[in-house]
Amino acid sequence: MIKKTKRLTLVEQVAIQIEDLIEAGQWEVGSKLPAEPELMEKFDVSRNTLREAIRALVHAGLLETRQGIGTTVKSLSTLGIALERKIQKSDLMETLEVRLALEKEAAQLAAERRSNEDLKLIEECLEKCKEAAKGKEPQHFIDMDIAFHKSIVKATHNQMFIELYDHITDSLQSSVHEIMRVRDPLTDEYEVHTDLYEAIRLKDAKIAISCVNAYMEKAKDSLYTMMEG
Repeated sequence: MIKKTKRLTLVEQVAIQIEDLIEAGQWEVGSKLPAEPELMEKFDVSRNTLREAIRALVHAGLLETRQGIGTTVKSLSTLGIALERKIQKSDLMETLEVRLALEKEAAQLAAERRSNEDLKLIEECLEKCKEAAKGKEPQHFIDMDIAFHKSIVKATHNQMFIELYDHITDSLQSSVHEIMRVRDPLTDEYEVHTDLYEAIRLKDAKIAISCVNAYMEKAKDSLYTMMEG
C-alpha cells in the first residue's frame, strides 16, 4: 500500500540539518555547538524550536548537554549509536562473526582495488604490528592490529563499508582487547598479517580471503577459551 507522505515539523527539519552537519564534519566529537543565538540565526528558528531539536538529538545519543559546558557532539553518526546499542545486547560470538565477515569481504575488495598509496599505509601498519610483537607489547599490538585492519578496509574505497566497519570495531573495542589478550604468541598473529598483506600486494583475492578465514578460526578459538575461562 502507498502511504501518505509525512510532512516534517520545523523541529524535525532542524534536527535533520544539525545531524547532516555533524556527519559532514562541521563539528567533531567532543566539540561544542555554537551558542543558541548563532544557531537560531543560522536556522532561522525560535529558541524553543532549537532547544526541542537539540533535545531530540541528545535523546538519540548524537549530542550531549552538560551543565556549565553546553551542548557537545557525542557521536558523528546515529548509525554508530544504533550499532553500539545493538552490539551491547548481542551475543559476542555473533558480533565477532559479523566483524570477521566484513573483514573477509574487505580483504577481497582491497586486493582488487588497492592503490599504491593504500598498500603503503597497510605496510606501515604491518610494520608497527611487527614492532609491537617483537617488543612483547600486547596493548600496543592490539591498537596496531585494529589500525592494520582499518587500513585494509580503507583500501576498498567504499565509504559506507569504511564507516560501518569503524562503528562495529569501535563498539567492540573492549571485547577485541580481551580476545587478543588470550592469543599468544604475538608473533603468530603478525605472521598471519604478513600473509594477508602479501596477498593484497599481489592482488590475489582468493589468498586474501583464505588468510582471513585462518585468523577467523583463531579468533573464534580464542573467544571460546576466554568464555570457558
